[in-house]
Amino acid sequence: MSTIFSKIVSGEIPAYKVAESIDYLAFLDVSPLARGHVLVIPKKGTDYIFDINDDEYMGMWVFAKIVAQGIKKVFPCRKVGIAVVGLEVAHAHIHLIPLNEVDDMNFARPKLNLPSDEMAKIAEDIREAISEVTNA
Repeated sequence: MSTIFSKIVSGEIPAYKVAESIDYLAFLDVSPLARGHVLVIPKKGTDYIFDINDDEYMGMWVFAKIVAQGIKKVFPCRKVGIAVVGLEVAHAHIHLIPLNEVDDMNFARPKLNLPSDEMAKIAEDIREAISEVTNA
């Protein structure tokens, strides 16, 4: 099944990538709730997160943790919130969102519309922070 996320994985659609491994990809949400809102996906397309095999599931959470550490380094916040909704795209994904208030993670709020140069800079900053975290 082809989704927007599988097209990002294959390179058919560009994305503001912040981290990538053999099995996982993290990129900026193009309609973010906050600056630094990242999506983490398994490269292997699975619709429902709880259908992912155990090793891949645990690997995705370890990968998400590393990405969250990079986000927190770039966007000082109380916490990096986690959400798994899974209704908007039929490809398992984790939302990582910088939070200072509970309402920062309200998906009913209007989304930000950031210019491409700002998105590219955010992605670059998070990539650099992840590199610092993983090389520490």
